[in-house]
Amino acid sequence: MSQLGRILLVEDDPRDVELTLTALADHNLANEVMVARDGEKALDYLYGRGEFSTRSSENPAVMLLDLKLPKVDGLEILQKIRSDERLKLIPVVVLTSSHEEKDMIRSYKLGVNAYVVKPVDFHEFVNAIKELGVFWAIINEPPPGSMKSAP
Repeated sequence: MSQLGRILLVEDDPRDVELTLTALADHNLANEVMVARDGEKALDYLYGRGEFSTRSSENPAVMLLDLKLPKVDGLEILQKIRSDERLKLIPVVVLTSSHEEKDMIRSYKLGVNAYVVKPVDFHEFVNAIKELGVFWAIINEPPPGSMKSAP
C-alpha cells in the first residue's frame, strides 16, 4: 500500500473540484490528480490528444466521473472507454448529484464500477472522497497498464 495511483477527476463544478482536491490532498491519497473540466478534455486526456499528446501512456488508477458535463456527458465518456480495448479496464466511479434511477441503471449497464451520489453536506462530501480515494487509489489493485508510483 506504499504506492499511490493517478486519479482522473472529470468534473465541471469548480466547488466540487476544489473540495475533491482538498480531501485527496488532506489525506495524501494521490500522487497526481488530473482534472478535466469537461467531457471533451477527459477524452483528449485518455486518448493522448492535443495538449495531452506527450503524456505517459499509462492509464489512471481510477477515474472519478461526473455525469452532467459540458461538451461530452459522462455517460458518453463511459460508453466510449468501455468500447475501447486500451481503456476499458480503467476503474470508473460515477460521482454525481443525480439521484435519477435511469442514470444509475445506464451507468451500470455501461460498466461503471461504482455509483456515488455526492453528499450535499461539506463534511460528508469530504469523507466520501476520502473513502473513495483510500479504496480506489490505495487498496484496490488497478489493472495492468495503470499508473502507480511510489510517493
